[in-house]
Amino acid sequence: SFIMEKHIAIIGAGAAGCFAAVHIVESLPGCAVTVFEASAHPLHKLALTGGGRCNLTNTFSDVRSLADAYPRGHRLLRSLFYRFGHRETTSWFERHGITLYAQDDDRVFPSSDNAMEVVNLLLGLLHRHNVTMLPDTRIRTITPQPDQSFLLTDDKEATFGPFDCVLATTGGMTASPLMQSLASLGHEIIDPVPSLFSLKVNDPSLHALMGVSVPHASVLINGTRLRAQGALLVTHVGLSGPAVLRLSSYAARDLARNGYHCHVSVNWTGLDEQAMRAELERLISLHAAKNILSAHPDNLTRRLWAHLVSRAGIPDAKTFAELGKKDRNRLLTALLADNYSVSGRGQYKEEFVTCGGVSLNAVNHRTLESKSVPRLFFAGEVLDIDAVTGGFNLQAAWTTAFVAADAISQV
Repeated sequence: SFIMEKHIAIIGAGAAGCFAAVHIVESLPGCAVTVFEASAHPLHKLALTGGGRCNLTNTFSDVRSLADAYPRGHRLLRSLFYRFGHRETTSWFERHGITLYAQDDDRVFPSSDNAMEVVNLLLGLLHRHNVTMLPDTRIRTITPQPDQSFLLTDDKEATFGPFDCVLATTGGMTASPLMQSLASLGHEIIDPVPSLFSLKVNDPSLHALMGVSVPHASVLINGTRLRAQGALLVTHVGLSGPAVLRLSSYAARDLARNGYHCHVSVNWTGLDEQAMRAELERLISLHAAKNILSAHPDNLTRRLWAHLVSRAGIPDAKTFAELGKKDRNRLLTALLADNYSVSGRGQYKEEFVTCGGVSLNAVNHRTLESKSVPRLFFAGEVLDIDAVTGGFNLQAAWTTAFVAADAISQV
């Protein structure tokens, strides 16, 4: 019997779009897949991730709750990870010839430490399966037809189609004609806001510490319960590093609402008050006769210690033995609750992540198919899913792409 060839459109040639395309053509030999990409280069963002090394996924061994890694989307992902999680991702790439390794911080990379190996694998598979790639083609509207097919129109008014299914994988979407088209088709759109960024602090004494990092810190937004832990880095404009990036992800909506102005409290030590007080008493007894700047806690640098002594208002001519009760308390406050005024956000490398997009209420949680438009599917960051840094955003892309592609293969 003669079977009609299925025509499938994928809008966006990022990680989710290309991975879904590969899965569809491997599941449905003989179908015709067309991938539309607004930029000139498919997978250009994937080539930059992990500093060009491609942080493909995470071992998840330190993730106690998925909500810690995914401020938005963790409930949906919990069920989808049973079908295609980090283990399936790892074995998929290894089966396709890329060996991987996990760092001590649980991030997973190709052994070559070269993102282009991953980019070339995906593009090579698309080429081998005769997937049509149309770069420099920005789709503006999706128009469902009476027979349940779709026509797509780009910004040069060219029309493509008809397609049997459409998968939107346009990444973190800012307000765009396509977003308006999706809204007009009945999808709730949650306003996208940036979600991984460093914090700007206008404090020259802090800027003077540029390059200083501590391995264990925690940062709290004052007046809230929003707190994150991890390594902290001082930059030429303020604060960055995993602790701050994680905090920016948890607090993305609150910070956007307040115009990126807030006060943060930094614990530079990762210790609680009791442990830090004991550490201070140890320093005082060991170095009683010495000048206060001549010794410092193990996990702080000499420069940072001098900055904190000055923040505590202690003259640097004092010896440890001369520290009175008030001095010690002020020093503890500088170490454990050092306050800074945040005046804006910086960018975090090229890994620009947004939270927001198509509301998860608008899709079927088993298939990622639109509830309002049959045969229209979503995957990747176009959905209101985003994560802290560490390979989690890419894992969400692989998982949602697999699930949507699986559903498309069965339509």
